[in-house]
Amino acid sequence: MRFIYTIVFALLFVSCISVRADVTNETTTQTSTNIAEAEAGIRLVMEAQEIAWNKHDLEGFMQGYWKSDLLKFYGSNGLTKGWQNTLNNYKKGYPTKAESGTLNFVINDISNIEGDNYWVMGEYHLKRDVGNADGVFIIIFKKIKGKWKIIADMSC
Repeated sequence: MRFIYTIVFALLFVSCISVRADVTNETTTQTSTNIAEAEAGIRLVMEAQEIAWNKHDLEGFMQGYWKSDLLKFYGSNGLTKGWQNTLNNYKKGYPTKAESGTLNFVINDISNIEGDNYWVMGEYHLKRDVGNADGVFIIIFKKIKGKWKIIADMSC
């Protein structure tokens, strides 16, 4: 039993290092922002995403995401890597306004991880003619070149 606990602890430790490495990648610009400014900037990005989605402008919606092959999206179909692959999945899953419907985000928490890295926990609600869809998300934002961008998204 002690051996199992040791393995579980080791896996958790390695997982945390992996996530931390993704969030603190030094290839992006590091600046320090106060929490109120960060929260306001992040909320603006998400409001712009709602507006774009509700116009069925999926490319506009994707402007909130980091346009990089390193973007990670984890949803019901598993892990998707890259901005273009994520956009392609949205286009496949929501080909018309009837499928995309009207999006409303409910933000339950915005917390600083480290530096200019924040997580957002919340809910999404889609009102659609083809049936409503609701779920939860954890999104990681990072300030890159002076703009807030989603670098990782887990939605289900």
